[in-house]
Amino acid sequence: MKAIVCRSFGLPRDVTAVQTTAPPTALAPDEVLIDVHHATVSHATGLLIEGKYQKTPPLPFVPGTEGVGQVLQCGSAVAHVKVGDQVVFICDWGAYAQQAKVQASTVYAVPAALDPLRALALPISYGTAYTALHWRAALRSGDSLLVLGAGSGVGAAAVELAAQVPGVQVIACASSEDKRQAALRHGAQHAVDPQHLIEQVKAVTGGKGATLVFDPVGGDLLLQALRCTAQNGRIVIIGFASGTIPKVPMNIALVKNLTIHGFFYGQYIGWTPANERQRHAAAMQAMMAALLEMAQRDAIHPDISRVYAMDELCEALDALHSREVLGKVALQIQGDKT
Repeated sequence: MKAIVCRSFGLPRDVTAVQTTAPPTALAPDEVLIDVHHATVSHATGLLIEGKYQKTPPLPFVPGTEGVGQVLQCGSAVAHVKVGDQVVFICDWGAYAQQAKVQASTVYAVPAALDPLRALALPISYGTAYTALHWRAALRSGDSLLVLGAGSGVGAAAVELAAQVPGVQVIACASSEDKRQAALRHGAQHAVDPQHLIEQVKAVTGGKGATLVFDPVGGDLLLQALRCTAQNGRIVIIGFASGTIPKVPMNIALVKNLTIHGFFYGQYIGWTPANERQRHAAAMQAMMAALLEMAQRDAIHPDISRVYAMDELCEALDALHSREVLGKVALQIQGDKT
């Protein structure tokens, strides 16, 4: 089979190549073998290849943490999916191969009425947004939610999911007019630009500020957001797509009585040293079933904006880093690019 193989840590262009490799070996009872059709590309992909992510794979390895395809074989303990099912999955790495062996607890059946390619963006981007907003930050009616990086995959997901909660005012912050208009189409009531963040957020909240901030960006943007967060507000930190980890002025958190939540989705999907995948499996299966149902009835729109050929991983990463794409991009793992 073909796979993208990373032989050493470094820049993706220097250390990855499409190669012919041996297919996966025999399954454990709790594993599923999947014929992979598409896999997503994210900023975390580049970090994993460079050896800078929270979890470091053994070399050589096949990158890719999220994919969609068809079940080829199930371990003896697997009951929630069967051979022939279309599924979407999360793995530690290995999705950039034509066949992947995956822990069954992070494999999710795709309804027959839903295009599998649309399901592809759900597990990580929408899963991160859902769990951060609902499980960690307790989003509720009456909140004014400021979503930073609303043009990214996880930011766009946060906008759409928050718009499903009655009584929530969604304020999307994005770097371009195209991204701001996309956020408005997907449920945001207001779209603001980073250059005028504080005054625009204050204006649309009647001077009170946002009661909840969703931040996958970090850097200076979070420092601005602190100044337009409401008294007794909450901030949930998802990541640092800006590349800069901000030094939060705790005097502002003190005088505003703010609650700052750190959030790592990897805790729920086995990406921590303790590997808590099984502990959270039932809740994750229920959450993913809800997301798949919302996508099936078009309440949310987890679309892939661009699909690249398997040998175009570096081009896909370049497009992400340039901020020129809306939402998620993917690689075509099986067959010709569509």
